[in-house]
Formats: sequence, structure tokens, C-alpha cells
Amino acid sequence: MTADPIACLQHTAFYRFTPPQDVEAVVSALSALAADLTGSILVAPEGINGMLAGTAAALDAFEAGLGAWPGYAGTVFKRTACTTVPFRRLKIRRKAEIVPLGIDGVDVTQGTGINVSPAEWRELIDQPDVVLLDNRNSFEFRLGRFRNAIDPGVRHFRDFPAYVRAHVAEWKATNKRVAMYCTGGIRCEKTSAWMREFDLPVYQLDGGILNYFRAMPDAGRDWDGECFVFDNRIALDTHLNETSTTLEDVYEHEPDGEWRLSRARRLMDDPG
Repeated sequence: MTADPIACLQHTAFYRFTPPQDVEAVVSALSALAADLTGSILVAPEGINGMLAGTAAALDAFEAGLGAWPGYAGTVFKRTACTTVPFRRLKIRRKAEIVPLGIDGVDVTQGTGINVSPAEWRELIDQPDVVLLDNRNSFEFRLGRFRNAIDPGVRHFRDFPAYVRAHVAEWKATNKRVAMYCTGGIRCEKTSAWMREFDLPVYQLDGGILNYFRAMPDAGRDWDGECFVFDNRIALDTHLNETSTTLEDVYEHEPDGEWRLSRARRLMDDPG
């Protein structure tokens, strides 16, 4: 009996703040390394950020190959199953940043916030002196969130610093600690590296929401709803299973929902 090709697919998400010596050379090398996969990888002077899909064997080969590169050992790959084909083809692109915070000179390699394991996170976010920030877009927050989390009300990641600047004095005056989370961890790493200048205790969920769901079988104790993912699966539940949520469900109440929905449909039909 022939295996279902979709059932054999897996998805991997990863990033690494390792500045490449030659961005174009890295783009070329990644194109060869990921030739049997589909998805998207961004390459910038600060590092790489990618989401790929393929068979377990093809992903194993890619992850082993990338992990063997100088500076990339220990890269964390977050695997999830697929019932929908996540991507149509492979895109590897050069960008100014792998995650656009919109602030020049942020160097993650010089230090970030305090990484907190999923088990420690559960205890941390119950503390009364902790401000729990969702470091994602508002449409992602509405679809699912940690209980008691604050939605900063941003439409794009680059809007997040304005929210922090508007509240940091209040947090410091009341001796608050800030805990942040995002889907896979990359936005929090970039933000917490910048926030070090405020001399404020900042914590980030190690590996993001996806790692929390993987590590905590009872994640539903702390999480309401689903987790949006930026591929054709749309959303995952706390057991990392694809849900029946549609793009219409995600963008229905967004001020620019029609534009986002149209753009998402185009990307699903032709991700180039």
C-alpha cells in the first residue's frame, strides 16, 4: 500500500542569529541544501530564519547539514506534522533583517533577555509582579493567547517598540518584570536584545509557543484558543495538530482584514 504523501510531510521552523560572512554565499548554499524541500528562508547580515516542509528524511538531512556549518551547531528545529501541504515551492531570499524590529543596530549576539523553559514559564506568568506581553500581531492574539496576556495592539512587529517605550517608565516605577512570548522565539530574542537598554528584567519563553505546546501536554491549562502559523495550515491546537480554522476566521475582525485575506490567498496560490 502506498503511503499518503501528505501524511508523510513534516514542517520545521528554525532561526539563528549567526552573522554570515557572505550573505550571497549562504543563499546559494541553502538553495542546494534545501533542494528537496519547500518553504521559505530569509538570509540577512544578522542570520537566517526559515520554515520548510518535506519528508522526515529530507528534513533530517537539511537539519544535519545546517548544523554542521560553522556557527550553526545547536540550531533548534521545531517539527510539526502536516495534514495540509504547508508550502507550494522553495524561496530563499536576501533581506535587510530576518525579523524587522525597525530599530537600527540591535545585535542579538551581544545578549538577550532571560530564557525561561516551558515548565518555568508556567510558574513565572502566575507571579503578580509580571507583565505578560504577547509579542505578535493582534490578529494572532485574538486567535489564541496565554491567559492574562496583554495585547499591545500592533499590526506589524515593527510597531511593538512604541508600545514598550510608552509603558517602560510605569513598569520600572512599579517594579514589574516583563515576560514575552511569540510563536517560535525569534521576535522575543530581537526585542529583548533591544530592551536591555532599559535596565528592566525581561524574560522570554524559550522556543516560543510551539516549544511550549511540545513540552507541556497540558498546555491547555494556560492557553486559550489556537496558534496561528504562517503557512497553509493556518493554525495549530495545543497538541500541535492542524485545526479547521480558515483565513476568513483569522482576518474577519481586522481593520485591514480584506487586504490581509487577499494577500494570504495570493501567497497560498503562488508563494513567489
